[in-house]
Amino acid sequence: MSKIFDPATTFNFEPASYVPFKDREICEKLRKISGKDLEKHTRADQHPDFDIHVMMNPHPVLIATLFSRIKEASEKGKKITLILGNPEPDTYIPLARLINYFQVDCRNVHLFAMDEWADQDGNIAPETYQAGFAHSMLKYLVYQIDEKLRMPLENVHYPTTKNIAHYSDMITECGEGGADICSSSPGWTGHMAFIDPVPDFFPKGFDPAVEPTKEQIDEWLNMKARIVDLHPLTVAQNSLHGVFGQSGYIADVPPKAATIGPVDVKNARERIEVHALLTNGTFSSWQRMTSRLVLHGPVTPLVPSSMLQTMKTLVLVSDELAAPFECWEKVGY
Repeated sequence: MSKIFDPATTFNFEPASYVPFKDREICEKLRKISGKDLEKHTRADQHPDFDIHVMMNPHPVLIATLFSRIKEASEKGKKITLILGNPEPDTYIPLARLINYFQVDCRNVHLFAMDEWADQDGNIAPETYQAGFAHSMLKYLVYQIDEKLRMPLENVHYPTTKNIAHYSDMITECGEGGADICSSSPGWTGHMAFIDPVPDFFPKGFDPAVEPTKEQIDEWLNMKARIVDLHPLTVAQNSLHGVFGQSGYIADVPPKAATIGPVDVKNARERIEVHALLTNGTFSSWQRMTSRLVLHGPVTPLVPSSMLQTMKTLVLVSDELAAPFECWEKVGY
């Protein structure tokens, strides 16, 4: 029997300079984890309530979680503060429909968009920008809710040029210490919101080639909202999104963004993350390897969503994302 050609062992190279996490030995180890094995903690220092569940179609669980928390708060007459990712019309349209069907009063619901685009000078996109996150949250969640049930517009918050310097403080104040829920999904770089692996979110003295110290991790986890220069992979990823035409039009993707900080994730009382992104319903997904790095790689600013390993978090991974992957010589893009 002839040996299988293995380029990983017969052709050695260093990853490109812009690749955030470069340890090929760790990456190859993580790549081999698949299926229900992804649910097993592989790091001794992971939070005991960092719970991973591999399942078919996680989105209904996310929708049900958001709805149940909003309904419970409404019934108790309590305020609820949510940090939400965008654009997610496939989550928010059903959520709004449930609110309308069950006549849930949302007057005490406060929404905070995770992030928003910004131009080369750091000017944050207005809510009228069609590819923007505030635009999407307003159109597909807020305005989908019946007017008599809808939260007041002053309860709907998103980053602006005027408020970004104190956006984290707004979340902390509104949520009386932090948001009740932070809902997220990792980007290609492993980013949380637009907390990218870029110098804007590197702690003092951080060297990407060296494992961060506990002090550096603590400093990173306490960083607040800000405007960042986006990582090249984040720009490439978003050129494949529907709001930019799914066609690699990278010149149409803004170069900067406003984003919450790690402290806003840390301060949330409940965190739920979904790993289920496929490229327009195909097997292809840049999130498949990212998911493994987030769930079982080292906690590092180089893979920002890895911060969740240190916190009580529910992570829902789709069966498709948990599928094994190898070198397929006869398959193209």
